[in-house]
Amino acid sequence: MIDKQLITNRFLKYVVIDTTSDPENPAFPSTEKQWNLAKLLEKELIEIGLEDVELDENCYLMATLPSNIQVQVPTIGFISHIDTSPDFSGINVKPKIIENYQGNDIILNETEKIILSSDYFEDLKQYIGQTIITTDGTTLLGADDKAGIAEIVTAMEYLVHHPEIKHGKIRVCFTPDEEVGKGAHLFNVEKFDAEWAYTMDGSQIGELEFENFNAASAKITIKGKSVHPGYAKNKMINSILISNDFISSLPTNEIPEKTTEYEGFFHLHTIKGDIEETVLEYIIRDHNFDIFEERKYLLQKIAFDINKKYENDCVFVDIKNQYFNMKKMISPVMHIVDIAEEVMNDLGIEPLIKPIRGGTDGSQLSFKGLPCPNIFAGGHNFHGRFEYIPVESMLKATEVIIGIAQKVAEKYA
Repeated sequence: MIDKQLITNRFLKYVVIDTTSDPENPAFPSTEKQWNLAKLLEKELIEIGLEDVELDENCYLMATLPSNIQVQVPTIGFISHIDTSPDFSGINVKPKIIENYQGNDIILNETEKIILSSDYFEDLKQYIGQTIITTDGTTLLGADDKAGIAEIVTAMEYLVHHPEIKHGKIRVCFTPDEEVGKGAHLFNVEKFDAEWAYTMDGSQIGELEFENFNAASAKITIKGKSVHPGYAKNKMINSILISNDFISSLPTNEIPEKTTEYEGFFHLHTIKGDIEETVLEYIIRDHNFDIFEERKYLLQKIAFDINKKYENDCVFVDIKNQYFNMKKMISPVMHIVDIAEEVMNDLGIEPLIKPIRGGTDGSQLSFKGLPCPNIFAGGHNFHGRFEYIPVESMLKATEVIIGIAQKVAEKYA
């Protein structure tokens, strides 16, 4: 149904454009280079025949595919993000294409001896016989979420060229800065004007998600006192050693590498320090809101206990909520998940309904009044050198978008 070479070329065109976002910059977008892809997409949406194409001052790109039926049905939307993660380099991406993959290890970079191992990354073996796009081992690929963009654009183009497929009004939006937690902050839900939407931002084929972590960030600042080590007895306060007290006070098994499914965690991702000051940066995650609140309380309690131990206010905790579990907002409208599940079944795709161990723009959008489950975009191993995507998964995701548009028209016409 969908031209394989078309979507491959479209995806490759997008991923070579560096759109890395910056968590330290409060501007929208956080990096000027995100405009490069946004402006290309603006032109492309106009060329394929969408209407109301608008790229606003904050780098949010919206457009409309008008209804081609006489009766009014719900307006739905599809959303993906332009930026790629700052966790790994997205500069000078050089994708590699492996045709008719046979289940073997893939040499990403012979010089650097970087190998995508099919034993370590066992999901690879489910794509035997397919076309795999990988990195060259030195950058991420950017399938998160340029695959989603390619799928939405390709689906809209297909619907324009095939008016025999009946559908209602469809809105699309491409957002900046999702990877730094700001993708939905300036999203104008009223202007988007859809009853519900889907983010095309999941991973492997079949994923369908309407639950995600409750999330917060925590900055732990530990103040010390530097004194010459030869005269330090009862005088020096070594913030680095106190930070070790703090770290070891948290549950050792509640970390990302030891948890799965609904299990939450504390993730220490940055340490910077010397004797005078050490800063620990954590992210806190849990699907259960009450346990999420307990996790935040535990950090405060550990700080209190350490301050009491040292008889000094040396540990300071700053916690900021980031997003919440969208299940609360989607549960009353589960029919929107059911529609996506029906379409997947119709297409012979096994739905993998599971909680997101992370977040998407959809979680924040759901709380802003736009219920927004998440659908697979097809990639694996996001945010690193071992990222890859089967082209066939992109084709299936595109078919899901088209199928949802058609299914909504059938159900509500």
